[in-house]
Amino acid sequence: MKNFYRICIAIMLTLVATMAAAQSEYRVRAGDTLVIEVLEDPTLNRSVVVLPDGRFSFPMAGTIPAAGRNIGQIREAVTQAISSSFAATPNVYVGVQPAPPTPRTPRAPAPAPMITVYLMGEVEKSGPISVPPGTTFLQALSQSGGITPFGATKRVQLRRTNPTTRAQKVYRINYRALSNGAALSRDIVLTEGDVILVPERRLFE
Repeated sequence: MKNFYRICIAIMLTLVATMAAAQSEYRVRAGDTLVIEVLEDPTLNRSVVVLPDGRFSFPMAGTIPAAGRNIGQIREAVTQAISSSFAATPNVYVGVQPAPPTPRTPRAPAPAPMITVYLMGEVEKSGPISVPPGTTFLQALSQSGGITPFGATKRVQLRRTNPTTRAQKVYRINYRALSNGAALSRDIVLTEGDVILVPERRLFE
């Protein structure tokens, strides 16, 4: 049984020594709490927080830099600062309680990819618009506010430029038929740089 107690005491002493060694090497940061005790004057004993500027205040010592220092350096700084108030050099003990880690701000999600298409002619709002990939001809046209009363709804054009050859292909779309219920053989999915052009209606059109 005696051997068991001796082993427990040895383990405890080892843990204490390890913790003391870790504290002695630890570099204090803003937000940490310093536990300071002065053996000769217990009324000075207190816990102080290291301010954002890396300093802390202590009675008889004023403001003392702490950030970037270990507890040994801080103990020396406090001892020197208050020594003039004692007949002999006081015994100062310093411990540190590290501030809890600051939670990381979640990274903002990457913006969804967008493509730019252009609406021209007799639409309520002409100009470039940004739409997500997969947007169809009718969806983009709706974002322009639709076709004006002067638009040639039977002759709407979709102009598409080949990005490699720069050759342009023109698709003619009968929007009036679509608005009257006709179906497309397949949805026209827009690509980067597509131009939707609504010509002006002719006199008897």
